[in-house]
Amino acid sequence: MTEKYKNMIDQASVYDVAVKTPLEKAEGLSKRLNNNVWIKREDLQPVYSFKLRGAYNKISQLSSEEKDKGVITASAGNHAQGVALAASRLGLKALIFMPKTTPDIKVSSVRRLGAEIELVGNAYDDAYDHAIERANSTGMTLVHPYDDPAVIAGQGTIAKEIIEDLSELPNTVFVPVGGGGLIAGVSAYLKSIDPSIRIVGVEPDDAPCMYEALKAGERVVLDQVGIFADGVAVKQVGKEPFRIAQTCVDEMILVSTDEICAAIKDIFDDTRSITEPAGALAVAGMKKYVEEKNIKDQLLVAIDSGANINFDRLRHVAERAELGEHREALFAVTIPEEIGSFKKFCELIGLRGMTEFNYRYADEKKAHIFVGVQLQNGLIEKNELLESLRNDNYPVEDMTDNEMAKIHVRYMVGGRSNGVKNERLFRFEFPERPGALLRFLNYMGERWNISLFHYRNHGAAYGRVLAGIQVPKEDNEKLDDFLQNLGYTWWDETNNPAYSMFLS
Repeated sequence: MTEKYKNMIDQASVYDVAVKTPLEKAEGLSKRLNNNVWIKREDLQPVYSFKLRGAYNKISQLSSEEKDKGVITASAGNHAQGVALAASRLGLKALIFMPKTTPDIKVSSVRRLGAEIELVGNAYDDAYDHAIERANSTGMTLVHPYDDPAVIAGQGTIAKEIIEDLSELPNTVFVPVGGGGLIAGVSAYLKSIDPSIRIVGVEPDDAPCMYEALKAGERVVLDQVGIFADGVAVKQVGKEPFRIAQTCVDEMILVSTDEICAAIKDIFDDTRSITEPAGALAVAGMKKYVEEKNIKDQLLVAIDSGANINFDRLRHVAERAELGEHREALFAVTIPEEIGSFKKFCELIGLRGMTEFNYRYADEKKAHIFVGVQLQNGLIEKNELLESLRNDNYPVEDMTDNEMAKIHVRYMVGGRSNGVKNERLFRFEFPERPGALLRFLNYMGERWNISLFHYRNHGAAYGRVLAGIQVPKEDNEKLDDFLQNLGYTWWDETNNPAYSMFLS
């Protein structure tokens, strides 16, 4: 199998549209991680993503009859740009279905390349279903974003370039994974060169379709996927990529949103370039791998797969990068409501910088504060500080990994209201498009009283809402039925300690 794909990759036609991207030494990361770190800069492609390689390789091989009918695809953005550019270069008609949640920068780029666009549904799978239906009715050729041997071979040319540019073989190559086309091509080629080269796939921990498939020994369909790394937000890995991965992928690593944000900053520090979340996955996984395996003095390569990120999303990235790098900790601490208690608490924190300090009077005996603390020694220092606070009899909750606290509560401390009865708290995600918030409010407000509501735009594809709903106990079953049929992703946060300390 690997030899077959190596031959396909060697013969792949990609350079009519793609460029041979640089493999850059990451001096800062190399020094910090005590390894020889290289970054493959696919963010420097004409469409700022590797996806045009596979798209062009597939389209260029179509028959004259197929080219005359045009091509069709579904994509959350990067593959769409690849197809649009390839079709434009070859003079073909292109119709592209994209989710309504696709970042504007990707939609605009596809339009500039001359493709026809239809925005449908809220996720890639919705767009794909429409593309299949239209391809069947029109006879246009479907160019699958990852589950096609020609597409896989096009993506595999990245591995060929890596080998050509290194003076020695890499020990480990880290690859971002969505539907699996990239890791299939890269791993098949590298294993044909030397089976000892270790291939590590990296996915977000809220979209682990390849991880779960390899663990189960068969393709699985995830119930839902996170959308922060929209370029890899796929519910099921492709059939052919999975077949290849079973033989050629050595390990999968899952990383959090905070770890991805930290990796975006790492890449910026070394290259002065800004990647999209999916583009930084490989670096995030590499850092985690080095820490967990305690490896040193090895040659490591991470593929930076793309840079199509909305500018306004950068504020969210910047907020979370320090947490992902373990340079900041968030604590909820209860202190005595008495003169001098703030000073005593700050003395215990010592000379560490505070990134935030939020307080609201709770009662005559105690006060709850939400505090951010800068760290110099990561998790070790955080755990030492927690132990020190508890040894001094401070009730403390570590909020560093508490998603609700980081997205909402840190901006709402002081929002407690007395006398609210039968309140339940929920966190929601819904597609961020015109009218979505109004529709959400109208739909929620028709049944029960909303006693708390917090919405903050993060410049992302999905809006985030925290809502308190007053529900008489006899209505709890009706509320549960309502939530199941709402059509939005939701979490019950009623028992979250951040809620009881700061809001209820």
